[in-house]
Amino acid sequence: MNGVSKAYCMTGWRIGYAGGPEKLIKTMAMIQSQSTSNPTAVAQWAAVEALDGPQDFIPKHNKIFKERRDLCVSMLNQANGLQCPKPEGAFYVYPSCAGTMGKTAPTGKKLATDEDFVSELLEAEGVAVVQGTPFGVGPAFRISYATATSALEEACTRIQRFCGNLQ
Repeated sequence: MNGVSKAYCMTGWRIGYAGGPEKLIKTMAMIQSQSTSNPTAVAQWAAVEALDGPQDFIPKHNKIFKERRDLCVSMLNQANGLQCPKPEGAFYVYPSCAGTMGKTAPTGKKLATDEDFVSELLEAEGVAVVQGTPFGVGPAFRISYATATSALEEACTRIQRFCGNLQ
């Protein structure tokens, strides 16, 4: 069982596949058909092409993603009030901002939730992140490191500055 979102840079396409005994696969298909909508034909054919196409880029991309992950984790762990565990998969980090709760943002708003944190970060530094509570990890926020390394470095620098300016 696997998917094409991460390895083939097809984020958002939501295409997965599985192999196994026919009875198991039929049961999986029956359950899945009742819990999700069906993928488009375009997405299915794109996944086939990805799986049948060259595979040599995957190790190179994996290395780049690990470097980006490590950059984010390191920089976010240097920010006042943040703790960022190192994820083992996907391409998101979920830094805890619990250490910033109760502090006051430059606008004068006291931070009480991760929603406050992400809103004030956007206002003060122009960095858009997603609150972690909907993902079950609040108070935290989510950053995707599936973007340019330079953009991640700039965003993390701004987050460090924002956290440093909290009173």
